[in-house]
Amino acid sequence: MGNWRQAFWIPVFSLLQINGVTLGAMDNRGFQQGSFNSFQSSSSDEDLMDIPGTAMDFSMRDDVPPLDGEIEEDKSYNGGGIGSSNRMMDFLEEPIPGVGTYDDFNTIDWVREKSRDRDRHREITNKSKESTWALIHSVSDAFSGWLLMLLIGLLSGSLAGLIDISAHWMTDLKEGICTGGIWFNHEHCCWNSQHVTFEDRDKCPEWNSWSQLIISTNEGAFAYIVNYFMYVLWALLFAFLAVSLVKVFAPYACGSGIPEIKTILSGFIIRGYLGKWTLIIKTVTLVLAVSSGLSLGKEGPLVHVACCCGNILCHCFNKYRKNEAKRREVLSAAAAAGVSVAFGAPIGGVLFSLEEVSYYFPLKTLWRSFFAALVAAFTLRSINPFGNSRLVLFYVEFHTPWHLFELVPFILLGIFGGLWGALFIRTNIAWCRKRKTTQLGKYPVIEVLVVTAITAILAFPNEYTRMSTSELISELFNDCGLLDSSKLCDYENRFNTSKAGELPDRPAGVGVYSAMWQLALTLILKIVITIFTFGMKIPSGLFIPSMAVGAIAGRLLGVGMEQLAYYHHDWAIFNSWCSQGADCITPGLYAMVGAAACLGGVTRMTVSLVVIMFELTGGLEYIVPLMAAAMTSKWVADALGREGIYDAHIRLNGYPFLEAKEEFAHKTLAMDVMKPRRNDPLLTVLTQDSMTVEDVETIISETTYSGFPVVVSRESQRLVGFVLRRDLIISVENARKKQDGVVSTSVIYFTEHSPPMPPYTPPTLKLWNILDLSPFTVTDLTPMEIVVDIFRKLGLRQCLVTHNGRLLGIITKKDVLKHIAQMANQDPDSILFN
Repeated sequence: MGNWRQAFWIPVFSLLQINGVTLGAMDNRGFQQGSFNSFQSSSSDEDLMDIPGTAMDFSMRDDVPPLDGEIEEDKSYNGGGIGSSNRMMDFLEEPIPGVGTYDDFNTIDWVREKSRDRDRHREITNKSKESTWALIHSVSDAFSGWLLMLLIGLLSGSLAGLIDISAHWMTDLKEGICTGGIWFNHEHCCWNSQHVTFEDRDKCPEWNSWSQLIISTNEGAFAYIVNYFMYVLWALLFAFLAVSLVKVFAPYACGSGIPEIKTILSGFIIRGYLGKWTLIIKTVTLVLAVSSGLSLGKEGPLVHVACCCGNILCHCFNKYRKNEAKRREVLSAAAAAGVSVAFGAPIGGVLFSLEEVSYYFPLKTLWRSFFAALVAAFTLRSINPFGNSRLVLFYVEFHTPWHLFELVPFILLGIFGGLWGALFIRTNIAWCRKRKTTQLGKYPVIEVLVVTAITAILAFPNEYTRMSTSELISELFNDCGLLDSSKLCDYENRFNTSKAGELPDRPAGVGVYSAMWQLALTLILKIVITIFTFGMKIPSGLFIPSMAVGAIAGRLLGVGMEQLAYYHHDWAIFNSWCSQGADCITPGLYAMVGAAACLGGVTRMTVSLVVIMFELTGGLEYIVPLMAAAMTSKWVADALGREGIYDAHIRLNGYPFLEAKEEFAHKTLAMDVMKPRRNDPLLTVLTQDSMTVEDVETIISETTYSGFPVVVSRESQRLVGFVLRRDLIISVENARKKQDGVVSTSVIYFTEHSPPMPPYTPPTLKLWNILDLSPFTVTDLTPMEIVVDIFRKLGLRQCLVTHNGRLLGIITKKDVLKHIAQMANQDPDSILFN
């Protein structure tokens, strides 16, 4: 084993410089090798959890759900008869399935998991010097992480390409069908046509609307009604299939998934959330939800899909399958791959994982995240789902430089983005809380169908709401050229330029003014309908709707600035840099800056957001406007509310997530938070050598605690170690099954050696190997700001409180979260595990 504890804790304490904090029993025997090797998950994350009402319920029962089927086969604690042997039985010499694993809705022990991995690595390294086969095994173990990243990138990129192609085809299916090949979407159908002109490249005889197929004409009011009806009908059908599949097969496939992934990466266990059924249903229903025309995106759910891929592939490698902390490093890299394929931004994906979702992000994970994002982007580029050799539909390139004065409208867009973000978070959380606390939450199918019907009915008359949101963003980002036939590019061509290829600012035509009114109505609809859409029981991302709101506002402002510069180029604010006949303002750039501002206001991302937008445009010179807008939106949104949308949903759902970005500034002590409090029953403890099997079984049956401190005696209360409830139950049941001599009167020893026993007494049971001999302890006078910092940086499950070496109480992660909520004047019982 070596002195792994000293190797781990000394640098930690030299870094934290924590006073008044001690480590109990720095004995390196706290975790034995047999216990490490027995670390075998008794329930896989692939298990499907059927949750009534599709809502996760975290009740205040100290997180102790039933054990797995293998362990529950014999729930009785009634043992066999008394044997004649007086030898001590140590049933942990051989691995026991389930020991060292975690129950559902529990927090992992980061310290224990990291120590296990170090011991495993040390053992492999030592054995590699003994034989060639052991050396090969050591090399393969070191290479397995990179191989896993390769597989995650390939699978994530392939699924993203499949989702993009399918969603594009099914979105166009609402408006018509290609008679030249039913598998072609509208754009690809007309690409293959021989009877299409450049001006009318979206019109070809091979593409037939539903009115042409049903009544053989596309003209007149009746044809319009037929197309309208079919559009709404297809939208309702797609939405109904999506919500039904989620409700029946995979309740965890709903929503964005990023709040839950943040919680899982912080060390929480949610069985089935990243399993194979969730992956299958999320992939299928994401296509259906996007195709239905609802105001949602696929970018957030793609992070969930990529993390599902990472979790499932982890089961192919023992190194990651048997260690929860190592698995979370893989999930961090998978999240980066998800953003990489969502936006075609590999570097932005790595920064997103680091800034937004990851709780523990070592340097090695940074390299592997970069590799996974690279492979995923390369795979998606090879598939080329949009046929434009780009990874996203709305990739653009701008050629006109921005000017210093334009920082003013860019900052105004940042203010708008911050206001929109704060408004959206408050209203969406209020609606989601109403959904959870009223009868509305019991009818998810009806809710989805009603919102879909309203969206489709209001969207069809307006061409900018009828098209998919990704196509809308692409249209708004577009830098108008002479050959563009869009209404947004319907300018009056009154220019005479001597420079080839230069297209100066021009007066807006009728089409531009018409488009402005339609975009204003689209902006109102998007703002309102997105509030009710995000959080429904279907896969729903927020990136694209937020970007659409900002892009519309930015395009409106950009066109206004363009016309202002054209008609008043002699004003002082323009005459120094914008002469008549020059190309001064790029409305598409304003749309891009507005998209970044609104997305930043909702998610509170900064660095990763700017890099993602930069990778979308491929232009370095626009980083300053993006940075100004993103920073302004964050400042404004933070002034109105500190939480981003994902943190707000984490708090709404009561997930045990300890936010590392917030400071704890209250002057309370550990004794103010620990349990038991004054007038509470005494702390439930186990003694090291004076309790029988029956005593332990009684404590287990009468309490719901996740673990128990072990002391020398109840009188001295001198701390020996800490044992987890799950490990204790499994060990006692295993002893009952394998040895008839272990009975209710058998004495349990949590010591390495036991005293001689009189003859004809039942064999004693030694459980020293499951005892953590170095539980983390603090004194009763330790400031809570230090305790909170320890919980955040070390990922602790619990911390024992002592006074002069005597055990006083215990502080769990749940107690810390309750205390933080109480100090923030919130009801602690209303926000945890509701």
